[in-house]
Amino acid sequence: MRFVDINDIDQLRDALSERTRAVFIESIGNPMNTVADMEAVSSVAHSHGIPLIVDNTAATPYLLRPFEHGADIVVHSLTKFMGGHGVSIGGSVTDSGKFSWEAFERLSRPDPGLHGLNFTEKFGEQAYIARLRSVLLRDTGACMSPFNAFTLLLGIETLSLRMQRHCENAMKVASFLEGHGAIEWVNYPGLASHPDHRTARKYLKNGFGAIISFAPKGGYPASRKLVDAVRLISHLANIGDAKTLIIHPASTTHHQLSPEHQAASGIMPDMVRLSVGIEDPDDILEDLEQALKVARSA
Repeated sequence: MRFVDINDIDQLRDALSERTRAVFIESIGNPMNTVADMEAVSSVAHSHGIPLIVDNTAATPYLLRPFEHGADIVVHSLTKFMGGHGVSIGGSVTDSGKFSWEAFERLSRPDPGLHGLNFTEKFGEQAYIARLRSVLLRDTGACMSPFNAFTLLLGIETLSLRMQRHCENAMKVASFLEGHGAIEWVNYPGLASHPDHRTARKYLKNGFGAIISFAPKGGYPASRKLVDAVRLISHLANIGDAKTLIIHPASTTHHQLSPEHQAASGIMPDMVRLSVGIEDPDDILEDLEQALKVARSA
């Protein structure tokens, strides 16, 4: 596995070799909100005969449909925005059915565990998803409970309404933070100050997502104090809930990593991640304002 700056196409191209089996990107990176030029990435991947896999969790199909921009496989954590309420765990894999899998031996050669079945001969361009269901799903025994399936399907019914409100609220919160004197920096692709803003405008036609990362002035201590001071906002590690969530990654989800490894993961000591919910935006802003006052005393 090789990690590259996905917005550096030359670096991506140089990282590919005859052993590379896929290029994997996020439609909106978490937590730094990177937005890749998906069509350019797809072109590089396909020129090497490998598929582009896109994690579309943060954007959802409401904001972006990766298949329309060259993706071959799309994955979602249904636990996040698709379900929308943080009550069920699930995931999805969707195959575009447009990629040729002939060069992949596990798909194009007879499978002795399935009576010599050749997936590319039997299923053609749907060979990948057919093997995923027939082999990996069978071997891992993954089986969603009926109740989890029910809550996720129920959440999907309101996806468009929720995502619209998520994005509207996030834009208001990001603008509020960017203009606040107690804030060191703000990272949100809807802001003109974001390095990927132009790319975001190209691909994200219905909004820029609900994830904001930012840092209060005062560094690590102020960030810890801010997160502990919120009242309405929930201090949780998830994203994509109807309610607004906040976390300080350096002291929680990434605390086991060294400072060097945290930095390599895009985690700064002062970073706070906010998953903006669908509450009244004034309530979210009021809670952030009072928490920032507490943080300033750090």
